[in-house]
Order: sequence, then C-alpha cells, then structure tokens
Amino acid sequence: MSAERLHKRLARAGIASRRAAEDLIRAGRVSVNGQTAGLGQSVTDADDVRVDGRLVELTRPEAVTYALYKPPGYVTTAQDEYGRRNVLNAMPDVPGLHPVGRLDKDSEGLLLLTNDGDLTLTLTHPRYGHEKAYRAWTEGRDAPTQAELDVLVRGIAMDDGPAQALSAAPTEDGAYVVLGEGRNRQVRRMLAAIGHPVGRLVRYRVGGLWLGDLNPGEYRQLGPQDLDQLLHPQKMPRAVWQAEWERTQDRWGTQYG
Repeated sequence: MSAERLHKRLARAGIASRRAAEDLIRAGRVSVNGQTAGLGQSVTDADDVRVDGRLVELTRPEAVTYALYKPPGYVTTAQDEYGRRNVLNAMPDVPGLHPVGRLDKDSEGLLLLTNDGDLTLTLTHPRYGHEKAYRAWTEGRDAPTQAELDVLVRGIAMDDGPAQALSAAPTEDGAYVVLGEGRNRQVRRMLAAIGHPVGRLVRYRVGGLWLGDLNPGEYRQLGPQDLDQLLHPQKMPRAVWQAEWERTQDRWGTQYG
C-alpha cells in the first residue's frame, strides 16, 4: 500500500490546494488516526484522515472550475475572521471549492475557483509563469507615461524582493499591466512606487482566459476548451486573441502606444 504526503492527499481529495492544505495542517485542523497531524507526514489509504473532525473521502470529486467577476469589497480567503463578505458565499456549494490565488479586497475582476488542487498548483506556482493582466486607474492629475511604466518592465525593488512587469502601457487615466506572478497587491505597490497610486484595479485575464462580458458577481463554469485556453494561451488563434483584446479595450479603455 503506497504512502503519500498528507498535503498531497488532501489536495487529491479536493479539500484544498497543496499550499492551503499545508496551512490546515499547521493550524492543527487535520488529524490522522485520531492524532493531530504534522507537516510532512505521510499517509496511506488505510489511514483515517479528518479535517475539523470530518472524514476525508479519498475518492476525488468531479473537478469543476468557475470564472467569477469578483466585486470589490469581497475577500478571497477561505475563512475570514472579521466576517467580511467572501467570494465563496456567491458560489455553488461544491465540496473543496477554493479560490485560485488571491485578489485583494479592494480589487475586482477575474477570479478562478476550483476544487482541483493540481490546477491550483499549476496556476499559482511561479515556475509556471501564467500571466495575470490588469487594468489600473491611477489617482492624481496625470496618468503614468510610457517612460515611467518602462521602469516597471525593467524591474524595481520592493520590500518582498524585486518585481518586474512583463508589459505595461498607459491609458488616458491609468495603465494596462501584465505580470508573470501574483504577489500580494503587487500591481498597486508597483504603480505606487513610481508615484501613481491606484484608485481602481480590474484583473481582466489569467493565462488565456479573459473576463469577457461577465459583470460583478456573475460567474460561469469553465469547459474543456476554456481550461485549455487558460493553461495554453499560445494555442489561441491570433485572431481570437486580438478580438478579446479589442473587446477588453472597448470595455475598459484604449491602450496608448
């Protein structure tokens, strides 16, 4: 009977992503055969694994993934100690459903939710480099110039390490910024670092999946083609990509330059 790491088993059962499963173990919420589990522990199919006292069924539920337009004011943590509005409150009751990464409370736009722990790892681990694209509206009298945004593409130092945009271009009242990672409030902090604090921020694309015409609070379930475009944007026909980009600019403002 083969053994596997506990956090992997929790992810395989659709409880949470591997990282979130590690957090559950650290918090003492996971038990194995009646004993509080430890980080790095291995288990087999014969072990009794529970989260918050509830038995973990090894049979993995059918994988399901949703695209949600997260409204501003909602948090993306699975549980919030302050009782704030949570994105899961707006979603169907699917066992193991969790947000893929985070979008800060004040920001809005495309947020993925899934019960597929492997998909979450693929989308959130920096080594896979899935793009995240944002439209920012900046405060102040003047919007950032292309020269200022080029500084972000070359890279800047931040308190949690160097940060670099894949691309950045100005609009009349802000900028479009594309990142290859998604650290906490990263776009906001990068634009503030060049003197242009953000008043509003919308994420309109993750990988090859676009926000499209979803409105705040609306969601849709992703099909196989959506997931393929999400993970393999390079496969999208150029005409389809261009059409999505034009629709984005029609909705959120024209990019300059």
